[in-house]
Amino acid sequence: MEIKKATQGDFAEIVKVYARAREYMKETGNPTQWKNTYPTEEIILADIEKEYLHILWDEEGIQGIFAFLPAGDPVYNRIDGAWLNDLPYAAIHRVASAGKRKGILAQCIEYCSKRSDNLKIDTHQDNKIMQNGLKKLGFLPCGTVILPNGESRIAFQRMKN
Repeated sequence: MEIKKATQGDFAEIVKVYARAREYMKETGNPTQWKNTYPTEEIILADIEKEYLHILWDEEGIQGIFAFLPAGDPVYNRIDGAWLNDLPYAAIHRVASAGKRKGILAQCIEYCSKRSDNLKIDTHQDNKIMQNGLKKLGFLPCGTVILPNGESRIAFQRMKN
């Protein structure tokens, strides 16, 4: 499987993968994190335009998606808790799998950790699958952050020693 920046030509398939991810979240006890509309088409297109959105793909198509923000995210400026450090970091958002391959999160994190020694990510309190995956990959819970829509998320960080 390869990882590359998403393009406008990937848009239709990206929308399908995110729809599938929303259904999977509902099936596994996390019905409210992305509801029926997140990420919106506008967010997807903005992520592509800013070159944040990445796809994991193979001969069968897109297997996974994630947004990599190399300069961090202002949402993480305030935390109820404490980050592991105050060093520059990269943020990861909107991780999704097409559900056909295992290890999408691990490959995403491996890719991102080659580009930043300090990574931050958040997830919904009901997203036990993501929380467990992050912990297995060396992320530590640091507290909660508040999204622009007012919802809270568990914030995680991983840094290289």
